Amino acid sequence: MVLGLSLPAFTLVHVIISLIAIVSGLVVMFGLLGSKRMPGLTAIFLLFTILTSVTGFLFPFKELLPSHMIGILSLVLLAIACIALYGMKLSGAWRPIYIVTAMTSLYLNVFVLVIQSFLKVPALAALAPAVPPAPPSGPVFAVVQGIVLVFFVLVIIGAWRRFRPMAFA
Repeated sequence: MVLGLSLPAFTLVHVIISLIAIVSGLVVMFGLLGSKRMPGLTAIFLLFTILTSVTGFLFPFKELLPSHMIGILSLVLLAIACIALYGMKLSGAWRPIYIVTAMTSLYLNVFVLVIQSFLKVPALAALAPAVPPAPPSGPVFAVVQGIVLVFFVLVIIGAWRRFRPMAFA
């Protein structure tokens, strides 16, 4: 049991939180490309992305895993993003710092989504088999993760160049 929920129920809650974080993050990402301020949706994205990482640490574990390292990195990036956005109001260098940290956190969430998809979706698992505790591997998995990485690098560069809010937070 985790937080009074059975492990399957807690897993479902964690997945729903993660999907809300990813969907809201993708909308915010495209808002950045259009230099649109989205304070409400941005708050939802940041909150649910933080909750995704925090709830990930509540699953039973015996040793520090790569997923925990991703969670720690994401929380550090999200703390910096929140400082840049809410504390420093995106002034000066804090605008690109916010873009890079917030969107890298979104990338990490999508990175984990791809891994979990290859582990849980039978058709994908057949394309990139995993031998627990190792993650999926093989050329198909590498190509998909490569496409996701290139997409995020290009979007982050685009957002860095385009996002010029008049006032934020």
